[in-house]
Amino acid sequence: MEQAKPFIFVIEDEEDISKLICMYLSKSEMEAKPFYNAEDAISSLQNGIMPDLIILDLNLPGMSGFDFLQNIKQTYNTKMPSVMILSARDADEDIIEGLGIGADEFITKPFSPSVLVARIKANLRKKMIITANAEESITFGEFTLLLNSCVLKKENTKISLSAKEYKVLEFLVKNAGRVLSPEEIYKNVWEVEFGDLTAVAVYIQRLRKKIEKDISSCEYIKTEFGKGYIFNKEKITSK
Repeated sequence: MEQAKPFIFVIEDEEDISKLICMYLSKSEMEAKPFYNAEDAISSLQNGIMPDLIILDLNLPGMSGFDFLQNIKQTYNTKMPSVMILSARDADEDIIEGLGIGADEFITKPFSPSVLVARIKANLRKKMIITANAEESITFGEFTLLLNSCVLKKENTKISLSAKEYKVLEFLVKNAGRVLSPEEIYKNVWEVEFGDLTAVAVYIQRLRKKIEKDISSCEYIKTEFGKGYIFNKEKITSK
């Protein structure tokens, strides 16, 4: 099953510490992108590369961690990623300022890499729950379909879907318990009256590979031979 790993920016100018953090994140099935200054991280954000979470040092060359945090808060507001400050500065005023600007957590150095990873995972889980509660969603089995943001997640991991795969899945889930013919699926998803109906079977197969444990005995997307496809309504646990 193809899944998108949680994506983390590590903004830390000390190379040894940066490599250590990235190594632990990689071992925990997370993707890390290191930056040794805040300016390069801002450039990546401006180019549309948005992480799930940012680990931020305060004492950076050039732009400080505080200035970086202020910059992304002004630019992205409620859409800014989660930020965990990781710094040797432990004065109360530094912690208060960092959390006041918008950081989610302040961790002081020296630190335990394994504890840092555990806190990152907890932050991502909390963010997923908040996101799911803030928008319309449908849950089936281990999966949650976020209807506003067009995202499928398995627990706290995003499942990589193309736009068309998402639309097919959403149509099936919203019509759970009803047999849908290939013609009906094609008309509603592709939004045209006529076309190559074999495309429906292709996309159903792709979805099964991503959500079914055993595609030879599907528990979610079932086939009604000679009629079409039906999403197992009993698997939907909440709307």
